[in-house]
Amino acid sequence: MHDPMTPVFRAAGTADVDAVVALVESAYRGESGRRGWTTESHLLDGQRTDPASVAEVIAKPDSRILLAERDGRLLASCHVERQGATGYFGMFAVDPAEQGGGLGKRMLAEAERIAREEWGCRAMHMTVIVQRDELIAWYGRRGYRRTGEYRPFPYGDERFGIPLRDDLRFEILLKDFAETAA
Repeated sequence: MHDPMTPVFRAAGTADVDAVVALVESAYRGESGRRGWTTESHLLDGQRTDPASVAEVIAKPDSRILLAERDGRLLASCHVERQGATGYFGMFAVDPAEQGGGLGKRMLAEAERIAREEWGCRAMHMTVIVQRDELIAWYGRRGYRRTGEYRPFPYGDERFGIPLRDDLRFEILLKDFAETAA
Protein backbone atom coordinates (compact mmCIF):
# COMPACT_ATOMS: atom_id res chain seq x y z
CA MET A 1 0.00 0.00 0.00
CA HIS A 2 1.23 3.48 -0.89
CA ASP A 3 1.97 5.87 1.98
CA PRO A 4 -0.01 9.06 1.20
CA MET A 5 2.91 11.22 2.42
CA THR A 6 5.38 9.59 0.01
CA PRO A 7 5.49 11.23 -3.39
CA VAL A 8 4.69 9.30 -6.54
CA PHE A 9 7.24 9.72 -9.33
CA ARG A 10 6.32 9.69 -13.01
CA ALA A 11 7.51 11.03 -16.34
CA ALA A 12 5.84 14.19 -17.60
CA GLY A 13 3.83 14.20 -20.80
CA THR A 14 2.73 17.06 -23.02
CA ALA A 15 -0.38 17.58 -20.85
CA ASP A 16 1.95 18.48 -17.94
CA VAL A 17 3.83 21.31 -19.68
CA ASP A 18 1.90 24.23 -18.18
CA ALA A 19 2.04 22.78 -14.65
CA VAL A 20 5.82 22.23 -14.93
CA VAL A 21 6.38 25.80 -16.16
CA ALA A 22 4.26 27.19 -13.31
CA LEU A 23 6.16 25.12 -10.72
CA VAL A 24 9.59 26.11 -12.05
CA GLU A 25 8.65 29.78 -12.15
CA SER A 26 7.23 29.62 -8.60
CA ALA A 27 10.43 28.05 -7.24
CA TYR A 28 12.91 30.41 -8.90
CA ARG A 29 11.27 33.76 -9.61
CA GLY A 30 9.11 36.44 -8.08
CA GLU A 31 7.56 36.63 -4.63
CA SER A 32 6.69 32.93 -4.39
CA GLY A 33 10.30 32.02 -5.13
CA ARG A 34 11.49 34.26 -2.31
CA ARG A 35 9.60 32.03 0.16
CA GLY A 36 11.85 29.09 -0.69
CA TRP A 37 15.61 28.87 -0.35
CA THR A 38 16.14 27.97 -4.04
CA THR A 39 15.19 31.39 -5.38
CA GLU A 40 17.33 33.11 -7.99
CA SER A 41 15.34 36.37 -7.69
CA HIS A 42 18.42 38.23 -6.40
CA LEU A 43 20.40 37.17 -9.49
CA LEU A 44 17.85 37.01 -12.30
CA ASP A 45 14.53 38.51 -13.28
CA GLY A 46 12.21 37.47 -16.08
CA GLN A 47 11.34 33.88 -16.87
CA ARG A 48 13.18 30.71 -15.86
CA THR A 49 11.61 28.56 -18.59
CA ASP A 50 8.68 28.56 -21.00
CA PRO A 51 6.18 26.05 -22.44
CA ALA A 52 8.10 25.58 -25.71
CA SER A 53 11.35 24.75 -23.87
CA VAL A 54 9.64 22.27 -21.52
CA ALA A 55 7.77 20.58 -24.41
CA GLU A 56 11.06 20.29 -26.32
CA VAL A 57 12.75 18.55 -23.37
CA ILE A 58 9.81 16.13 -22.96
CA ALA A 59 9.91 15.19 -26.67
CA LYS A 60 13.71 14.78 -26.86
CA PRO A 61 15.05 11.19 -26.98
CA ASP A 62 16.88 10.02 -23.82
CA SER A 63 15.38 12.94 -21.91
CA ARG A 64 12.72 13.07 -19.24
CA ILE A 65 10.97 15.60 -17.07
CA LEU A 66 10.48 13.71 -13.83
CA LEU A 67 7.53 14.70 -11.65
CA ALA A 68 6.86 14.11 -7.95
CA GLU A 69 3.19 14.24 -6.99
CA ARG A 70 1.11 13.68 -3.90
CA ASP A 71 -2.65 13.25 -4.17
CA GLY A 72 -2.43 14.38 -7.80
CA ARG A 73 -0.70 17.67 -6.87
CA LEU A 74 2.63 18.50 -8.51
CA LEU A 75 5.26 19.03 -5.79
CA ALA A 76 8.58 18.85 -7.66
CA SER A 77 10.08 18.36 -11.09
CA CYS A 78 13.46 18.00 -12.73
CA HIS A 79 15.02 17.30 -16.09
CA VAL A 80 17.20 14.23 -16.42
CA GLU A 81 18.88 13.33 -19.70
CA ARG A 82 21.31 10.70 -20.92
CA GLN A 83 24.35 12.35 -22.50
CA GLY A 84 26.58 9.44 -23.41
CA ALA A 85 27.92 7.71 -20.28
CA THR A 86 26.83 10.63 -18.09
CA GLY A 87 23.42 11.78 -16.97
CA TYR A 88 22.51 15.46 -16.93
CA PHE A 89 20.38 16.88 -14.11
CA GLY A 90 18.71 20.26 -14.40
CA MET A 91 15.61 22.45 -14.19
CA PHE A 92 15.11 21.17 -10.64
CA ALA A 93 12.15 22.75 -8.89
CA VAL A 94 10.42 22.04 -5.59
CA ASP A 95 7.25 23.87 -4.59
CA PRO A 96 8.46 26.56 -2.11
CA ALA A 97 5.88 25.34 0.44
CA GLU A 98 7.42 21.83 0.28
CA GLN A 99 11.10 22.84 0.56
CA GLY A 100 13.11 21.70 3.55
CA GLY A 101 11.21 18.47 4.14
CA GLY A 102 13.41 16.02 2.24
CA LEU A 103 11.44 15.96 -1.02
CA GLY A 104 14.36 17.42 -2.98
CA LYS A 105 16.70 14.69 -1.72
CA ARG A 106 14.22 12.00 -2.78
CA MET A 107 13.74 13.64 -6.18
CA LEU A 108 17.49 13.86 -6.82
CA ALA A 109 17.90 10.21 -5.74
CA GLU A 110 15.19 9.11 -8.18
CA ALA A 111 16.82 11.05 -11.04
CA GLU A 112 20.16 9.41 -10.18
CA ARG A 113 18.47 5.99 -10.11
CA ILE A 114 17.07 6.56 -13.61
CA ALA A 115 20.47 7.62 -14.95
CA ARG A 116 22.29 4.74 -13.26
CA GLU A 117 19.84 1.84 -13.55
CA GLU A 118 17.75 2.62 -16.64
CA TRP A 119 20.40 4.30 -18.77
CA GLY A 120 23.61 2.73 -17.41
CA CYS A 121 25.27 6.10 -16.75
CA ARG A 122 28.47 6.14 -14.70
CA ALA A 123 28.03 9.69 -13.41
CA MET A 124 25.64 12.65 -13.21
CA HIS A 125 26.53 16.25 -13.96
CA MET A 126 24.77 19.58 -13.71
CA THR A 127 25.47 23.28 -14.06
CA VAL A 128 24.91 25.66 -11.15
CA ILE A 129 25.33 29.44 -11.09
CA VAL A 130 28.57 29.98 -9.16
CA GLN A 131 27.00 32.62 -6.90
CA ARG A 132 24.60 29.98 -5.50
CA ASP A 133 26.91 28.92 -2.63
CA GLU A 134 24.13 27.42 -0.48
CA LEU A 135 22.86 25.33 -3.38
CA ILE A 136 26.36 24.15 -4.34
CA ALA A 137 26.89 23.11 -0.69
CA TRP A 138 23.55 21.21 -0.73
CA TYR A 139 24.68 19.23 -3.79
CA GLY A 140 28.09 18.71 -2.17
CA ARG A 141 26.39 16.97 0.77
CA ARG A 142 24.82 14.62 -1.78
CA GLY A 143 28.12 13.58 -3.35
CA TYR A 144 28.56 16.20 -6.07
CA ARG A 145 31.94 17.85 -6.41
CA ARG A 146 32.95 21.10 -7.99
CA THR A 147 34.94 20.49 -11.16
CA GLY A 148 36.42 23.95 -11.70
CA GLU A 149 34.98 23.76 -15.23
CA TYR A 150 32.78 26.72 -16.15
CA ARG A 151 30.23 27.61 -18.81
CA PRO A 152 29.23 31.17 -19.71
CA PHE A 153 25.82 32.48 -18.74
CA PRO A 154 23.69 33.08 -21.87
CA TYR A 155 23.55 36.87 -21.57
CA GLY A 156 21.15 38.38 -24.10
CA ASP A 157 18.89 35.30 -24.29
CA GLU A 158 15.87 36.22 -22.17
CA ARG A 159 14.57 32.64 -22.33
CA PHE A 160 16.99 32.04 -19.42
CA GLY A 161 16.08 35.18 -17.50
CA ILE A 162 17.22 38.76 -17.28
CA PRO A 163 20.51 38.95 -15.34
CA LEU A 164 20.66 41.47 -12.50
CA ARG A 165 24.48 41.40 -12.43
CA ASP A 166 27.24 41.01 -15.00
CA ASP A 167 29.38 38.28 -13.41
CA LEU A 168 27.11 35.22 -13.69
CA ARG A 169 28.52 31.94 -14.95
CA PHE A 170 27.86 28.26 -14.42
CA GLU A 171 30.12 25.69 -12.80
CA ILE A 172 29.79 22.02 -13.64
CA LEU A 173 29.18 19.77 -10.64
CA LEU A 174 29.81 16.03 -11.02
CA LYS A 175 28.92 12.91 -9.08
CA ASP A 176 30.69 9.69 -10.04
CA PHE A 177 28.33 6.83 -9.19
CA ALA A 178 31.19 4.34 -8.72
CA GLU A 179 32.79 6.56 -6.05
CA THR A 180 29.52 6.90 -4.14
CA ALA A 181 28.42 3.26 -4.40
CA ALA A 182 30.82 2.08 -1.69
